Amino acid sequence: MKVSIITATYNSEASIASALRSIEEQDHQNIEVLLIDGKSKDNTIEVAKKAFSGGLKIISEKDRGIYDALNKGIFHATGDIVGFVHSDDLLASPTTISDIVKAFEEKVDGVYGDLQYVKKEDPSKVVRYWKSQPFRSQLLSNGWMPAHPSLFLKKEVYKKHGFFDLDYNIAADYDFMLRILQDPNLKFAYLPQVITKMRVGGASNRSLKNIVQKSSEDLRALRANKIKNPAKVLAYKNLSKLSQFVKK
Repeated sequence: MKVSIITATYNSEASIASALRSIEEQDHQNIEVLLIDGKSKDNTIEVAKKAFSGGLKIISEKDRGIYDALNKGIFHATGDIVGFVHSDDLLASPTTISDIVKAFEEKVDGVYGDLQYVKKEDPSKVVRYWKSQPFRSQLLSNGWMPAHPSLFLKKEVYKKHGFFDLDYNIAADYDFMLRILQDPNLKFAYLPQVITKMRVGGASNRSLKNIVQKSSEDLRALRANKIKNPAKVLAYKNLSKLSQFVKK
């Protein structure tokens, strides 16, 4: 299977090389990498070209933010499977993609795994562990959701359900996952291993203002997707994160 990996960047020269190296180190041979850049003002593009020898598909133009960039990447992706490695992220192991592809051989539409939040300066230092679990539709009512950076989907899922809704500034991934996870015709597999290492300091948890905005958008997404008792579900969702700081 061909895997398309989309990396959105904007002024990412400090971290893009390690992100791309984690892709280039994969033992799965059939990988397409799309670098979707928001017209960076630093040396992101130059650093990326030097860091990745396998050939990048680069689009560099002004956009409306990360979800707009990801939508462009999905549109241009030619792989059977689509996933994301953000510029501050790393694939956890050289076998990560081959393990994901093997899971897709069980005739599933999506594969997800675990996520580690790591220190920005030292990705070997884990500060938070997002341990996932096999999917059951009832989990949505408990505020459960797989870690989006660990989620790889067949391209057909996007053709069926559309892309990210740009009316959300922070929670478009949550809205999208609510859409697809409620589809009874889609099958998802949990891969019990760390897929992605994410450096701390992302858009949704960078400040108190962003945390408030994220919760507001999450609530809107729950209502838009007709999840019962949305305020209760949101409370469960936020409380469930506490365990991620102790579970390893």
